[in-house]
Amino acid sequence: MDDLSLLARARTALAAAPIFDGHNDLPYVIRQDSRAKGDVIDYDLTRAHERGDTDIPRLREGFVGAQFWSAFQPTGAPHPARTTLELIDTILRIEQAHPDVFLPARCAADFDSARVAGKIASFIVIEGGVGMENALAPLRVWHAAGARMLIPCHNETLDWVDSATDLARHNGFNAFGRAVIAECNRLGMIVDGAHVSHAGLRALLDLSEAPVFLSHSNAFSLCDHPRNAPDDVLKRLKANGGLVMATFVPGFVSQPLRDWLKRTRDAYGKAPLAPDPKAQLNEAEQRHGPAPKATLAEVADHIVYLVETAGIDHVGIGSDFFGGPQPVGLEHVGRFPHLIAELMRRGFGEADIAKISNGNALRAMRAVEAVGERLRRERKPLVGRIEDYPGA
Repeated sequence: MDDLSLLARARTALAAAPIFDGHNDLPYVIRQDSRAKGDVIDYDLTRAHERGDTDIPRLREGFVGAQFWSAFQPTGAPHPARTTLELIDTILRIEQAHPDVFLPARCAADFDSARVAGKIASFIVIEGGVGMENALAPLRVWHAAGARMLIPCHNETLDWVDSATDLARHNGFNAFGRAVIAECNRLGMIVDGAHVSHAGLRALLDLSEAPVFLSHSNAFSLCDHPRNAPDDVLKRLKANGGLVMATFVPGFVSQPLRDWLKRTRDAYGKAPLAPDPKAQLNEAEQRHGPAPKATLAEVADHIVYLVETAGIDHVGIGSDFFGGPQPVGLEHVGRFPHLIAELMRRGFGEADIAKISNGNALRAMRAVEAVGERLRRERKPLVGRIEDYPGA
């Protein structure tokens, strides 16, 4: 089948089973935009942003049916509790500014409601537990505000959880960290291990009573960035019921690029946060020569490997569009059909595509919700601060 026929077939498949994307940093992009400075209306999502990657026209072009928007902040940013609330507010303002496009989504069933209404289901994820400031109460406040997923850390180890890209201090999670997992389970809030150390991923799978997500991670065996998941973790997702959502971050996709980037990264593989990631890469290329390019085909390689290792019922897509460089062929959210066309070229049928595009994420989310409903009947909320948890 030729490229145009495959693309038409992919678009037909996505019209029936639109993309549930596990991760997008648009709220932080709006916050950092030099003109909008956090104002959703001034940023104007109704137009295509040539230097950006996410806006309403291209979300529609990409057949996006649901999106987890990230309330992300750098670990070392001042006022983390306040900043988390400001980022949640940004997501709520995206929903409020465009009620004809986005349906505020707070449970898996809202995905179907959004489809019926011709809208995109808008979900909230907290990326980095630094805003908890070592207390459990913020989890419940965030949940009440609409958040349905927690990524315990970002690129740095916290007082209670080890990051994949920092010095480990807790063998994954300490006593307070284990309480965070338990309270998320009780709330019906997904625990997302995307940024957690490999030891932490294993501990999370041991501890969680609900399915876990790796919302934007790839296969460590294909690209040895510590943010990617090792085979033993991928295989355990079957018993846990969770899933790994393949990401487009170039340094997590391409081993040649990962090797090239080591000269510009710290010992743990992370780069300093920059206001313009594309300019940051251009500057590095001026010093070190052209960087290898990650490609759409390599992303498809990861998806094939993830399916072979974790199983077809445990793989999704978590792009992590963040306004920075992207693989060739996946430059913006409108390009999802091209990835699906490549998977079809490799033999994936419509039923498998439907699982990867949204079915697996929805199944796992429903299971998390069911665990939460049960645990709320059985257990009272966990309260306190890190000093209240001996051994933390």
